[in-house]
Amino acid sequence: MFKVAAKKTIKSATRSYSTKNGAAALKQRFSELLPAWQADVKDLKTKYGDTVIGNVTLKQAYGGMRGIKGLVYEGSVLDPYEGIRFRGRTIPQIEKELPHAEGGDEPLPEALFWLLLTGEVPSAAQTKAFSEDLAARAKLPKHVEELIDRCPATLHPMAQFSIGINALETESEFAKAYDNGVGKKEYWKYTFEDCINLLAKLPTLASRIYRNIFKDGKTIDADPGLDFGRNFAAELGFGDNKEFIELMRLYLCIHSDHEGGNVSAHTTHLVGSALSSPYLAFAAGMNGLAGPLHGRANQEVLKWLKEMKKEVGDDFSEEKIEKYLWKTLNSGRVIPGYGHAVLRKTDPRYMAQREFALQHMKDYDMFKLVSAVYKVAPKVLKEQGKTKNPWPNVDSHSGILLEYYGLTQESFYTVLFGVARAFGVLPALIIDRGLGMPIERPKSFSTQKYRELVEAKAKQQ
Repeated sequence: MFKVAAKKTIKSATRSYSTKNGAAALKQRFSELLPAWQADVKDLKTKYGDTVIGNVTLKQAYGGMRGIKGLVYEGSVLDPYEGIRFRGRTIPQIEKELPHAEGGDEPLPEALFWLLLTGEVPSAAQTKAFSEDLAARAKLPKHVEELIDRCPATLHPMAQFSIGINALETESEFAKAYDNGVGKKEYWKYTFEDCINLLAKLPTLASRIYRNIFKDGKTIDADPGLDFGRNFAAELGFGDNKEFIELMRLYLCIHSDHEGGNVSAHTTHLVGSALSSPYLAFAAGMNGLAGPLHGRANQEVLKWLKEMKKEVGDDFSEEKIEKYLWKTLNSGRVIPGYGHAVLRKTDPRYMAQREFALQHMKDYDMFKLVSAVYKVAPKVLKEQGKTKNPWPNVDSHSGILLEYYGLTQESFYTVLFGVARAFGVLPALIIDRGLGMPIERPKSFSTQKYRELVEAKAKQQ
């Protein structure tokens, strides 16, 4: 089914794109929904454009703008206590409602893309056609292959990922159309094609980086008849492991989107608002995802767990775990994988991964360690009293799942996250252009100007 290609080559099936199948059907459906959506936004702005939707404190301005209501993002909303909802659906709901592969237990991420763009759950037939369309668009241009192959193995996988995405700008239909003077109402159509083409090529790009750095440099052909997650698993070299394929489908879905204010989503939106192509906008988002306070956090968690394992051995008692947690905190470090800027409960994405682990690897020692920390850490963090959210987030769990199946190269984990995040931020770019969202330009003040502002307000009270 999957064939190893010659060293430094990638093969991809070619096919014609039917106007009734694949991405064309999704594009058509979005075009049908868009006029009513545009009218609704226009009506909302006309009737309520001057309505105050939030207050901003000086503390928020200096604290990373946390909690400030100022972005429009359609795909998902994050509630502090309920967790993420994708177009109104919780993670358990998308696991149940989205189409699965035949014989599979996890939702297909390409179905989630359809949902995030349209608000509608696609049929199994629509999802399959979309899967085939993505596989048919997966081939990288020769110059991108050569560029990635020339990167030194010492260059971080995320840096190579960003380089490759930027180099794909040569393929941008939006950039070409803009240069030819296309009208604003048509922007979304070319953005759509760029986003679909980019999404399709990401597994090919990511797997090439992985196999260059960590394997023998030989790439693996994708099967045009299979879904996105299964093909990606195969291209990485895990195509014969049914459990890893299921994990990849789940991983891509739950890491896809998390509201619009996180660094990778906001950066992609911000750069896209300047009418940079989706390739340039997404590359910018990936540079933000590469940071240890964002996408690289799962790598930090796994490193910390391994350090703990060396010290506590096989004794995962509450006393041992609690002692190590206090040692971490007293050294001035945080407990990695705990806390969240918005959430005030256990991250539902953590729970989805925990349920997967309970089903497939309940006797794995690192899973037992993660479970032991989950039992003790909230109590310790509450006692310390410095965090508003003592509960685990998604990063607490993902690393040990990947390691269990043999994907042990921690520096590559953020690239997996990057491929997943495309399923959320690329539909958002299409929507931005469809609704004619303007360039983003918030107002900034100097510290002196803020001082004048707040002192003047204080005198008025």
